[in-house]
Amino acid sequence: MVAGRWVTDQETNIVMLVPGIYKVAWTEPTGTDVALDFVPNELKLNGTIFFPKWVEEHPEITVTYQNEHIDLMKESREKYETYPKLVVPEFAKITYMGNAGQNNEDVISEGPYEGLPDDIRGGRYFDENYRRISK
Repeated sequence: MVAGRWVTDQETNIVMLVPGIYKVAWTEPTGTDVALDFVPNELKLNGTIFFPKWVEEHPEITVTYQNEHIDLMKESREKYETYPKLVVPEFAKITYMGNAGQNNEDVISEGPYEGLPDDIRGGRYFDENYRRISK
């Protein structure tokens, strides 16, 4: 349901809960709420996504670069039902970390594709300055 969704210039709330544990939370243009807890020293991530009912029922509307369709997202939020929300809790292992700096537009510069994580881990996606390597 989330494959192919991406957003840039997303306002987020980022806090350190205690040393070594960080929370990142945001609301997407769709009205989807996301809360992620990172424990980088243990390579762990825990997150919960709260999908509005309309996103669950019409995911095809959201599988896009959402910034180019903000009006459609707003229209869909008004047109379709929000509740009950679909709550999806997840755990993950962090498989790659790097320091790409702040406001680096190359970090999220295209939609996800099959093999993207392997390309990043294998050094085929970014150069040493976290700039996108041309395909």
